[in-house]
Amino acid sequence: MPLTSEPAVTEAAPAGEPVPQRAGPPGPDDPTALKVVPVRHPWRWVGVAVTAVLLAQFAHGLITNPAWQWGVFARFFASETVLRAVWVTLQLTVYGTALGFALGLVLALMRLSASPFLRWVAFGYIWAFRSIPLIVQLLFWFNLAYLYKRLDFGIPFGPGLFHLDTMGLVGAMGAAVLGLALHQAAYAAEIVRAGVSSVDGGQLEAAAALGIPRLRRLRRIVLPQAMRSILPNASNEVISLFKGTSIVSVMAIGELFYQVQVIYGRNGQVVPLLMVATAWYILLTTVLSVLQHYVERHYAKGAAR
Repeated sequence: MPLTSEPAVTEAAPAGEPVPQRAGPPGPDDPTALKVVPVRHPWRWVGVAVTAVLLAQFAHGLITNPAWQWGVFARFFASETVLRAVWVTLQLTVYGTALGFALGLVLALMRLSASPFLRWVAFGYIWAFRSIPLIVQLLFWFNLAYLYKRLDFGIPFGPGLFHLDTMGLVGAMGAAVLGLALHQAAYAAEIVRAGVSSVDGGQLEAAAALGIPRLRRLRRIVLPQAMRSILPNASNEVISLFKGTSIVSVMAIGELFYQVQVIYGRNGQVVPLLMVATAWYILLTTVLSVLQHYVERHYAKGAAR
């Protein structure tokens, strides 16, 4: 008699011989006798139905409500004035992104430097420009000529060799680009620093032990891995900067939001003109998101499965 309740282990059939089947109906413990029933998700279907009805109602309201004035929207969406404003918005985004990330790269290298002085200078810059609201920075740069009539270049604390008149040097557009770039640099520096820090230092030590030059280590080892961490955050910053260009409307620059305000200030068609700006922001943000997808996919080669 067995001393435990475990079922006895049946002996395996010799190789080449068929496995004997048990005669009669399947037992209650036989898995083949169980009936397979699909899992029901009734509340999921309820959620889908409610969401679909709400979306349909929203779309119906957009189409049938005459207050949206889609005729006015269609007349101004691709008008020459709006297209010029879109071009100014794109210029502000490109200049702010290029200058901001170039300066951010320098600040990130200073933050990663072995010099405590450079690290503290970079930390102070990032702390200051992230603490001050962007609109305040823009107004400061816009009023630079009030603070400094001219900029002297020459011997430090000594006589200047030549000078530039700030009144003609920094106009409204220049002040906007300067403010956006300096503000963007503070965030870009932290994004780049975090991306570089995410690369395991042991890989660089192993590459150095193999005699790989420093520049090739950065280009072949650090950059591809760091870009996978940098790109998503950097893309979000670019999109935020693109939408944030609307804040320069306080400086009367003819970007998209300011120009729309000027138009509806004349004709009183507030809602359709705001929809024009909204549609352009959505369209261009979608283009940037698609570009982000392809760039991320490029740098994910060899890592994504």
